[in-house]
Amino acid sequence: MLDVRDETMTAAMPPAGSAAWSREAAWSLYKLPFNDLLFRAQSVHRQNFDPNRVQLSKLLNIKTGGCPEDCGYCSQSSHHSTGLAASKLMDVERIVTEARKARDGGATRYCMGAAWRNPKPRDMDAIVEIVGAVKALGLETCMTLGMLDRAQSDRLCAAGLDYYNHNIDTSESYYPQVTSTRTFSDRLDTLENVRQSGMKVCCGGILGMGEQEADRVDMLVTLANLPEPPESVPINMLIPIAGTPLAEAAPIGSIEFVRIVALARIMMPTSYVRLSAGRSAMSDETQALCFLAGANSIFVGDTLLTAGNPEHEADRKLFQRLGLQAI
Repeated sequence: MLDVRDETMTAAMPPAGSAAWSREAAWSLYKLPFNDLLFRAQSVHRQNFDPNRVQLSKLLNIKTGGCPEDCGYCSQSSHHSTGLAASKLMDVERIVTEARKARDGGATRYCMGAAWRNPKPRDMDAIVEIVGAVKALGLETCMTLGMLDRAQSDRLCAAGLDYYNHNIDTSESYYPQVTSTRTFSDRLDTLENVRQSGMKVCCGGILGMGEQEADRVDMLVTLANLPEPPESVPINMLIPIAGTPLAEAAPIGSIEFVRIVALARIMMPTSYVRLSAGRSAMSDETQALCFLAGANSIFVGDTLLTAGNPEHEADRKLFQRLGLQAI
């Protein structure tokens, strides 16, 4: 019989009577021996989720390029020469057609992204119509449109939007190295507006942008210590895009990536932890370790906004090999 009286089951938790994570507690947990960290993460995962079920989401770029932000990783920034042409907001009929395909392919959440700093008043009527049309298909809805004020958040919530995605990307201290056109506090303000409006929060970050391991841990401390942790936590691996400032960034190692997935699972035990951008560069074995570490959501489809993603058949075979089922 397995002896679970291991100190890793009680080590590095927030202080008794406190819901807050300290940097020190999170860091000591992150630095546990790899096997101990994964055992701890899988134990927490099984307490909150079926370990062999994975939620499938589909992401559609409903407005491409021309973004005035200068995020160093992004192909859609007008500051970078990536060869990506800007487009107008996609019409509702085409979005519904794509959402129906996603639903019929097994996706239960439909995520829609627009390359904006923030939606303009003239955009809101169309966005509200899109939310209602996609929800009518029986899908959960998620959008990422840039920054929101409280009035915009309230209107999206009233339209029935389930989730709003707004990643903090990295730690507060490293954030200025990634983006200069808005602040880390701007990110947190949008998250607060979304939460106060009544929507669920989808928020995570990107690994492999030149940050240190401590920045990755600090990012999770920020997320876990929000008044309510995000219900969905996407963990992205940077996809270097030619023409962006981070095109030559050194890739993050697989073990270091899995450690962050495991830490996210332990620190936010009831959140969905999603493998997002970068799966196309991961081996089946790396993805399997991520699922063991507590990841239980992925994006499906051949593209993520403007970047590549594993094909449907590759995901089907991986799920079959691992005995996983879609939620």
